[in-house]
Amino acid sequence: MQPSAMERVKDAKSRIENLTVDQAAREVADGALLVDIREENERRDHGAIPGAVHMPRGMLEFYADGSLPYHRKELQRDRRIVLHCASGGRSALSADLLRDMGYSNVAHMDGGFNAWKAAGKPIERPAV
Repeated sequence: MQPSAMERVKDAKSRIENLTVDQAAREVADGALLVDIREENERRDHGAIPGAVHMPRGMLEFYADGSLPYHRKELQRDRRIVLHCASGGRSALSADLLRDMGYSNVAHMDGGFNAWKAAGKPIERPAV
């Protein structure tokens, strides 16, 4: 039997660094790159964390691969990177993926954007 999506998330979380909202906010304030892997419609409909760089999960491998023209210069293998999605599942899988691709200083914000918003942290409406 193949693992379910949530079993894959649980497995990924066992291999990566899971940050609380407050830990993620401190790291971003100290210079970590915050990457929002949600889809554009999620950002438009629900808002975004100020300063977060948008990189949809479907393109993350291509953005992270320095040999491709899609590579995003913000993604450096030794830079501190904190990923988030809506609730923490996709970002956990994405952090595990980046770890597999050789990114050594990556984490995800457990609870994602929903936890950020529930904690009363700032939110902005991104330009469409």
